[in-house]
Amino acid sequence: MSDLKKMYTTLQEDPFPADLKLTLGDQELVFKKRTWEIDGQTKGLRYGENPDQPAALYELTQGCLEVGGVKFIGAGQGLVSALTEEHMLQAGKHPGKTNLTDVDNALNILQYLSAKPAALILKHNNPCGAAWTDDGVAVALRRAFEADRIAAFGGAVVVNRTLDLATAQLINSVYFEVVAAPDYAPDALAELKKKKNLRILRIPGIADLESLSRTPFLDIKSLSDGGMVVQFSFRNAILATEDFLPARAEKDGNVFLARAPGRQEADDLLFAWAVEAGVTSNSVLFVKDGVTTAIGTGEQDRVGCVLLAVTKAYIKYMDLLSSKELGLSIFELKLKAIRDPEAKAQLADIERRTAEAKGGLPGSVVVSDGFFPFRDGVDLCIDQGVTAIAQPGGSIRDHEVIAAVNEASPQVAMVFTGQRSFKH
Repeated sequence: MSDLKKMYTTLQEDPFPADLKLTLGDQELVFKKRTWEIDGQTKGLRYGENPDQPAALYELTQGCLEVGGVKFIGAGQGLVSALTEEHMLQAGKHPGKTNLTDVDNALNILQYLSAKPAALILKHNNPCGAAWTDDGVAVALRRAFEADRIAAFGGAVVVNRTLDLATAQLINSVYFEVVAAPDYAPDALAELKKKKNLRILRIPGIADLESLSRTPFLDIKSLSDGGMVVQFSFRNAILATEDFLPARAEKDGNVFLARAPGRQEADDLLFAWAVEAGVTSNSVLFVKDGVTTAIGTGEQDRVGCVLLAVTKAYIKYMDLLSSKELGLSIFELKLKAIRDPEAKAQLADIERRTAEAKGGLPGSVVVSDGFFPFRDGVDLCIDQGVTAIAQPGGSIRDHEVIAAVNEASPQVAMVFTGQRSFKH
């Protein structure tokens, strides 16, 4: 077993060249491989997605692509790819691909959330908890953590404001692998450095992410046959609540129009749609008061996304109750309940209260990265007490979906985004 553990601490030999050039028509982009000197070793990425996959990180250093009259992000605008030893306030060890891609996806989301202090916790390149609030990053991080404390274990924390001592203390009370922020208060940095293996990244560009929100990058997907698909990166069309479209449909001469969301509902929908930009499709997100209450992702059918999100919400709600009241995770409590009558009664009580509270979902809003092809997913959301829904629209059954929210009591709001947000 000890030999197996070595795979996670062994640096892969990096066979990749120092430079990479990409030619598109008559335009050339030049990339330079990123390396860091850590503990006397000058290396690039520790390894790729898995320990037996050599990998390299390249930064765009020359060129600025223009396609179809649209300028892409160019040289000198790097964030994660531009990290140097100076930005690694504590490296612990050379980073692996997943450490950096989690941070990168957080920045992908945070570019749309500059209006308020926000905190994200990412795991396996998906947010497991996200929150924004006018009360500061410490409150935002605590709320993001409590949204899914199970998945947060070993994740990456990224915030969009200077990280203060209260936030650092919360980070150190849990096991995280990476933390990234635009800057750190001196006492916060000293606190974080108590965890010797924590990777601490200072990325000043986080403070200016909004400037990138309308500029695409060249998104490249490599195929298993060695081919490539290139595309414009996703550009969020909903940057303010007024960008949402009225949910309207016509069928057999009848017009179906949904209720417009209220101010808080619209604000939560805006936040949820921003987070959605970094979630693997198919997905639906539940959000309440600027915090994700459930994230269902990676399902092949839309109603399955809703079912997954709801199931996860109930589990996370039970876990939060068990942790706060008994100091045990819900799974530790279930194990204890097998032989301990008192624990069995405590578990039953937590399960009862969770069912009564519907996993904390009532009052949430929902966004879906694709349209609802049938009303079944919407009906499931309504059953959990949601008050507003945003979805792309464009289904031949939009009238049925709008009818579903109009038939709800109280009536549920719905708006269209006019764009899909798939992320494969």
